[in-house]
Amino acid sequence: MKYYFTKNTKFSFEQAIERTTKILKEHGFGIITEIDVTDTFKKKLNLDFRKYRILGACNPVFAHEVLSKEPMVGLLLPCNVIIQELEDGSTEISAINAKVNMEIAMSDSVTDLSCKVTEILEKVIKQI
Repeated sequence: MKYYFTKNTKFSFEQAIERTTKILKEHGFGIITEIDVTDTFKKKLNLDFRKYRILGACNPVFAHEVLSKEPMVGLLLPCNVIIQELEDGSTEISAINAKVNMEIAMSDSVTDLSCKVTEILEKVIKQI
């Protein structure tokens, strides 16, 4: 089983970020972190890099539930979604497979919840 879901789109990079954020919100997720990898590599390493953004998506209801049961799972949060511009000009959008990611916790209650999150994130990627 892959550790991510992905979809290639014709959206511009900016449109992909906007659409992904909107669809995540429709499914109860907000963006709590955003890392502009392109800008970071330029500032810190003086290197040019393709447009690449990491969105830290979080559903507060699920986060509260899982952290109440297994506090150390916070090490595996939030659910990352990446948006990157490919060489052909298309934009690829990918989301973590939470079930695969959370298997590390070896907890039935965490696994049950991660299955729900995985279903939602897979729907988000398909909707884009």
